[in-house]
Parts: sequence; structure tokens; C-alpha cells
Amino acid sequence: MRVKRGVPATAKHKKIIKLAKGMQHYRTSSFRLAKQAVIKALQYSYRDRRNKKRDLRGLWITRINAAARELGTTYGKLIAGLKVANIQLDRKVLSELAVSEPKAFAEIVKEAK
Repeated sequence: MRVKRGVPATAKHKKIIKLAKGMQHYRTSSFRLAKQAVIKALQYSYRDRRNKKRDLRGLWITRINAAARELGTTYGKLIAGLKVANIQLDRKVLSELAVSEPKAFAEIVKEAK
């Protein structure tokens, strides 16, 4: 007796079509195009989860540099001064301080000088 694959195949197709929700044109209805699009989208998401960390670090450095220059120093001199003063704050925290607590950031810069 032969085995019909209707139910498992339909379930598999529905899973892929569901993942392709929000895409355009035939990618939402055609299984073949949806499968290609979903595979590519998953590759992009894997790659960009790593790139996001890189982008955020660049943003933090830009913010710290801008705030440091307002206080008469540069990013490089500030980071070097923090290492000498043995102040262990990472760039994310420094950036947050520069944006939300300028007075506290100014005190840290004073210590680093």
C-alpha cells in the first residue's frame, strides 16, 4: 500500500508560508518562492545579529566622542585617561551617562584628565 504525503507536506508548506508572512508578491503564496525567501531571510538575520553589536559599539563611541569634545578632550584621550585612572566603565555605560547624565559624565572626564 502506498503512503500518501498530503498531510505532512501541507503542514510543512504551511510552516514555511507562515514564516514568509509580510513578504511581497508571490513569496507569500508560492511555496517554492517562499522557501527561498525564508532561507535568505534567516541568513540575513543570523548575520545581522552579529553586525548589530558592531553598529551599536560605533554609535556609543560617536556619542562619547561628541560629549567629550564639548568638555575639551577627545575620545582617545578620555579612554586612555580612564585606563590610567583605573575607572572600568564600558562604552555602553559611558554613552548612556553622556546622554542622560551630563554632570556625572563631566565628573568622570575630570577624573580621567
